[in-house]
Amino acid sequence: MRALVTGAAGFIGSHLSEALAAEGHEVVGVDSFTDYYDPERKHENAQALHVLEADLVTADLDALLEGVEGVFHLAGQPGVRASFGPGFELYVERNVHASGRLFEAAARRGVRVVYASSSSVYGDAETYPTREDTAPRPISPYGVTKLCVEQLAYAHARVTGLEAVGLRYFTVYGPRQRPDMAFTPLLEALADGTTFRLFGDGSASRSFTFVGDAVAGTLAVMERGRPGEIYNVGGGEEATMADAIALAESIAGRTLALERHGAAAGDVRRTRADVGKAARELGWAPATPLVEGLRAQWAWVAARVAAA
Repeated sequence: MRALVTGAAGFIGSHLSEALAAEGHEVVGVDSFTDYYDPERKHENAQALHVLEADLVTADLDALLEGVEGVFHLAGQPGVRASFGPGFELYVERNVHASGRLFEAAARRGVRVVYASSSSVYGDAETYPTREDTAPRPISPYGVTKLCVEQLAYAHARVTGLEAVGLRYFTVYGPRQRPDMAFTPLLEALADGTTFRLFGDGSASRSFTFVGDAVAGTLAVMERGRPGEIYNVGGGEEATMADAIALAESIAGRTLALERHGAAAGDVRRTRADVGKAARELGWAPATPLVEGLRAQWAWVAARVAAA
């Protein structure tokens, strides 16, 4: 198929675009190359891709969707901590307004959309593992905007006939991970002997998801996901940050220098994905143990640091 990937130069988007191309699909990649983090990292991600620079808030979306049979909407303003304060306006624009415009255009052209949401919509969840029917109670403005995107998709499905399926990513890691996420600066500190800033006491735990598994789940959602549904795409292994640090030190054969800080605003204490729905309906389950995924990310980080 001819597929449009928004956020194609980003962490997950670049891996997804490469996977689609490897399967023989024609990929139309688009990215706005914002400065949330160094845009050069995005250009590095997109070296093997053809990515158009465009902002979904202002772009001619009908032109972008010409001949497209499926949309993977991964573009957005990421980050929990930065969503507090005056920066929130960017989250509304790049998550809510951009998604609304894309949903409208896709509905006009009858194109199926798979859109990325986040485990952040659950906040401090009522139960663990957390199922998709758990009441969403985000505790960060970022999580609020991602929940808003889900509700926009539902509204457009009811009113404009949009065919959309959502997925909630749980803490994706691996090569090309953004520098504001924990594992990249942690591994960079191990590689170059600098200090890693740890927020909290290390007991916060996450359902860490390797990027290859996240991509496989995303493709499965496009192929088999039921319109109007939302699926958790999360790792099968839950680990605390203290566990992850110890594992990273073992892989690198080095000791990490820590600079400790209090827990950051908007960070939840725990995430653990219930992926039973994805297993039953999509035939998908995470397959990469944390030790293997972290080893792959270490190899990528170490190579970048050595080449710098």
